[in-house]
Amino acid sequence: MEEKRKEVQKEMDDALRKEEHLKEIWKEMGSAAIAFSGGVDSTYLLKSAREVLGERAAAITVSSAFFPKSEQKEAEDFCRQEGISQIILPFDCLEMKDIRSNPENRCYHCKKAIFSRIKETAEENGLSWVTEGTNQDDLTDYRPGLQAIRELGIRSPLLEAGLTKNEIRLLSRKYSLPTWNKPSFACLASRFVYGEEISSEKLNMVERAEEYLKGRGFSQMRVRIHGKMARIEVLPEDFSRLVEQSMRQDVSEVLIQMGFSHVSVDLSGYRTGSMNT
Repeated sequence: MEEKRKEVQKEMDDALRKEEHLKEIWKEMGSAAIAFSGGVDSTYLLKSAREVLGERAAAITVSSAFFPKSEQKEAEDFCRQEGISQIILPFDCLEMKDIRSNPENRCYHCKKAIFSRIKETAEENGLSWVTEGTNQDDLTDYRPGLQAIRELGIRSPLLEAGLTKNEIRLLSRKYSLPTWNKPSFACLASRFVYGEEISSEKLNMVERAEEYLKGRGFSQMRVRIHGKMARIEVLPEDFSRLVEQSMRQDVSEVLIQMGFSHVSVDLSGYRTGSMNT
């Protein structure tokens, strides 16, 4: 027990030390736009920026079909409650063929287009830098969008400070941020297998299906789409509840009513990047 306590304390000490580095990064910037989705990383990033820069930090939230309406509402609610200036930037992600056709580097094209718009908006509002929430752990995953971020000169302060996902959660909890234990989220385009065209109809089906499962108590999950077949990923500890007869029947019936042709459960369970191969 004592050893565990020391381990937790060491992790917090490391997080606080990195946070001091993060504050110095903000001071060096002078002013910044924060690409704000309302997730764990961007919420902590925005809170940190505001603590150091005050009104010289503003949130820019992209509104697109790739992000659920519930996520955007949470982002807007947070800014309203914290008194943070927020710019909502509409973006038609399906307008571009390089995004809609869903190649393996879709994320590169999407990030390039989105952050080009964010950069223009930041300049129009007199903000010196554009920042986003990549952290140290993200480097272990396949993220072609990071190339676009580097090409555009977008900064990743959490990465610069060396903060990991768990450290960000620890610090978020320390400051009572509502996202400290929020499940990880990736844009809805990540539910499609590469090469399958992304349509507004299928995005809507996935969004509604995941909102339904959230309402049934499955917090960390994904609904992957193959043609019109749904492949549900939940945490292994949630398997038994999902396949219990009444739940299984309800989920299957509701998702088929949403437009899916078949509903399956992935026995490998929830994991990030399962569509990357």
